[in-house]
Amino acid sequence: MGTADKDEQTPEYGTRHDGSTRQAVLKLLKTKGPGTVGELSRTLGLTEMAVRRHLNALERDEYVTPCVIRQGMGRPAYIYELTEYAEHFFPKNYHVLALDLLEELEQSEEADDLVTRLFEGRKRKLLERYVSRMEGKPLAERVEELAAIQNAGGYMVEVENHDGAPRKDGQAVYVLHEYNCPIAQVAGRYQQACSCELALFEDLLDAAVERTECLAKGGGKCSYRITAVR
Repeated sequence: MGTADKDEQTPEYGTRHDGSTRQAVLKLLKTKGPGTVGELSRTLGLTEMAVRRHLNALERDEYVTPCVIRQGMGRPAYIYELTEYAEHFFPKNYHVLALDLLEELEQSEEADDLVTRLFEGRKRKLLERYVSRMEGKPLAERVEELAAIQNAGGYMVEVENHDGAPRKDGQAVYVLHEYNCPIAQVAGRYQQACSCELALFEDLLDAAVERTECLAKGGGKCSYRITAVR
């Protein structure tokens, strides 16, 4: 199913130049390993001031982290390395492994039941992981929190707040759009992924959730209509 850990996306930077340079910094740290500002500066052909500016932005977005190197004399030096979140910038073929494993399950006499139980187990784990982030929050904030979780997973989420056109009972309506599906190859073949995502959203939001469009079924996006449960 669709919810992920942070889960990935390219940060929105101010200019295309900034974005490409920071991508270059990430690639260099990936291929050469942790490096200092001076090392990165020499390799990239940039001033140390420029490199620090890019590293500060990447650190702010939690894609790199500095580690202190103690030296015998003088000020301590800092070496920068990628965080686990930065790994999402680099190609992965997890869907191939997932499909291969699911196809193996299909050879079992209890194939449908096993696949369904697999996705339901994943849904339970995700619920346990994220439910604490919803505690004590009104629906509007829970929806925004869910959007943050999904955005961290690479789903390119937008939320519409239809406060201007509430239902007859006076409750606001929210619509959550996902413009990308990182597990589209799996969801396109195994609809259990989509049904478990819907159930997860209902449990996390403690709300009524209706899917009105689905990427795995040929839609341009996945859309969910969310209303409070009285």
